[in-house]
Amino acid sequence: MKHRTFGVLVAILFTMTAMMVAQEPQQTWSPTRLADGQPNIEGMWNSSDAMFTPLELPEELAGQDLSPDQLQQRAEARARGNIARSEWKGFENSGGVGGYGSYWFDWYWDKPVSVGAPSIIVEPANGRIPERRGSAEEKIAMSMAQLHDSAANMEAGDRCISRGVLGMMMPTHYNNGTLILQPPGYVVLRKEMIHNVRIIPIGETPHLNSKIRQWEGDPRGHWEGNTLVIESTNFNLVENMRGPAAGMRSRQTEGQKVVERITVGGPDTLQYSITLEDLGTYTAPWTAAFPFRRDSDYLQFEYACHEGNYSVPNALGGERQAERADAR
Repeated sequence: MKHRTFGVLVAILFTMTAMMVAQEPQQTWSPTRLADGQPNIEGMWNSSDAMFTPLELPEELAGQDLSPDQLQQRAEARARGNIARSEWKGFENSGGVGGYGSYWFDWYWDKPVSVGAPSIIVEPANGRIPERRGSAEEKIAMSMAQLHDSAANMEAGDRCISRGVLGMMMPTHYNNGTLILQPPGYVVLRKEMIHNVRIIPIGETPHLNSKIRQWEGDPRGHWEGNTLVIESTNFNLVENMRGPAAGMRSRQTEGQKVVERITVGGPDTLQYSITLEDLGTYTAPWTAAFPFRRDSDYLQFEYACHEGNYSVPNALGGERQAERADAR
């Protein structure tokens, strides 16, 4: 009897201990802190995984709730499609003179992965970028019609000036590495494309005078727990600016506002979102979201944009030659 009683007591104590452990909150990973109190997100981060997810939600997926396996299957199919379209099939099947060899593109080498969503655009709920205003469409069309009349009409990135905040942060075909540095009181984002560097003050520093306008706006950051919030205003007017993806031309007005959120998801993951509001261009705000993964093996090389920029003189020279031919 004594042995049975002791055994029952042991069983009860074991059960109670197990219940107490189960009820304790799960330990979540917490980033280390720098001397100024910022969560430490320094290092090289890569957003190339997002290349395997379309920017906008395909119309055939509207209203569907895809499983993780289905999203992964679509990412793999997208990768196969990119490679298939890049294969040379003769001049008669070519859409133009072509561009870079496929081996320069990250999607040619990287293993396709899903970002956990069917599109990069997460707001509005339809996963599509809102329509541009009629006046904005007219100005963009005018810019394209007069594209090679002058270097000033060409897209700002082609001129090695700026790809804008969207061009810097949104995933693209190559050079997706972002170096993050955190000197005291600042976060610095250095992109390989055009070697753009964004220096973001952290804290209560007020924005610049509204009369001071900049290509990439005037950013100010603050931390909300483990989320870095970056608010940018004071953009200058640019009639021909890179849009949210390669081949998409857009514009930005002085009223544009951008809010970015970088959330620490773990030691090797950052969750990034960007909300753009420019009611002089789009009919409503929209938000894109995708992850960055730590990539310590990634090396940023010299971009040398101006030194190797044959696009501007060749495009302008070709247009002048066409004008001379038409004048004959």
